[in-house]
Amino acid sequence: QVQLVESGGGLVQAGGSLRLSCAASGSTFSRYAMGWFRQAPGKGRDFVAAITGAGRSTYYPDSVKGRFPISRDNAKNTVYLQMNSLKPEDTAVYYCAAHSSLPAIVGGRPDYWGQGTQVTVSS
Repeated sequence: QVQLVESGGGLVQAGGSLRLSCAASGSTFSRYAMGWFRQAPGKGRDFVAAITGAGRSTYYPDSVKGRFPISRDNAKNTVYLQMNSLKPEDTAVYYCAAHSSLPAIVGGRPDYWGQGTQVTVSS
């Protein structure tokens, strides 16, 4: 079992930055690929970023590539999402996710989810 707790969301103006954090507990953190998803009001949950257990490989959809780098600190059992050049369309609840396989995260099938943190970007 893995427990995930996100933090760092909030209200920011367009063009600004936020860094989300996700603290994991309950299992060996480095064994898990980690990812971020987001869900805007009335829409489905979309994949945002993923990183392998050792942190050597990352994967992004074109919508955020170059703006939202993902990173992790295995010593702190934490994964981060640095969100830069934010746009109003980035407004959503952002979820942290875990799976032993990175392709499973990219495919939207993680085993574990956090409770989400709200990010609101004003124009």
